Amino acid sequence: MRVSMADVAAAAGVSAQTVSRVANGSPRVDPATRARVEKAMADLGYRMHRAARALRTGQTSTIGLVVSTLASVGNSRMLQAISEAAAARDYALAVVTVGERGIRDAFARLRSQGVDGAVVLNEATDLARVVDPPADLHLVVVDSPPDERFSIVQTDHAGGARAATEHLLGLGHATVHHLAGPAGSFAAAERERGWREALVDVGAPVPEPARGDWTSASGHRSAAALAAATAVFVANDQMALGVLRALADAGRRVPDDVAVVGFDDIVDAAEFRPPLTTVRQDFDALGRGVVEALVSAIERGTARAATVPAVLVVRASSSGG
Repeated sequence: MRVSMADVAAAAGVSAQTVSRVANGSPRVDPATRARVEKAMADLGYRMHRAARALRTGQTSTIGLVVSTLASVGNSRMLQAISEAAAARDYALAVVTVGERGIRDAFARLRSQGVDGAVVLNEATDLARVVDPPADLHLVVVDSPPDERFSIVQTDHAGGARAATEHLLGLGHATVHHLAGPAGSFAAAERERGWREALVDVGAPVPEPARGDWTSASGHRSAAALAAATAVFVANDQMALGVLRALADAGRRVPDDVAVVGFDDIVDAAEFRPPLTTVRQDFDALGRGVVEALVSAIERGTARAATVPAVLVVRASSSGG
């Protein structure tokens, strides 16, 4: 049976009007009363009907997600994290991909669905920066240079890449080669920057980076350009998988002949042969940060930014540990 506002009011010992104010985020409620009402809502499993909320507030409690592709592991993980974080805030999620008609069409499709705001994910942020976003659509972008038109939430890609490079240098390697991500990707550029700065800081040679497209197949293809390497920092774990296969095909042992470090710490990274040293992106924290920033913009009109740390996870592919 559906729990009503009257049920919550009775359980909390308040009026239905007070419950309505709490449900709609009104500041005209004493904090202790608000806490009592919210506890009653949680205990009873109360959820406000979205159509009723839209009529009362003019908001649909739906957010959009604009993405270029869901084929990459990172984007899929972000979709899951954002979806879970939105559900925890009682927001629905509408997903659109940027097709041949471009990001303006993606924004138009979201507006036709009545979303209160939107998240622009990873590679799609390049497209968002070259158009004027709709003035009535709150936007949060994931991984972007500073832009006053929207809030930005991102991983500390450069810091994670620096940690990976310093780890390899600390093992005694004279330099570290790099298999970079695609040109035009903010995350790839930041990871390349962190790698490069770590080498320059200690006066190590800076080899010309190879470049892939995030896929394991491109990592396998690009490994030929790393023939002189004794240490390789790869811009994501999928490409690192391809590098590991290519090194095995060439009879080069990891980590004895070549140490390899990836980025992302995908679910299967610990199951690679050998288990992959990598930089962990906290996708759950990113998802929460994205939704919190967007809800803050929607409900309070305040912009928020967040940078989530990236942490090195050492496994056997770099040091035999």
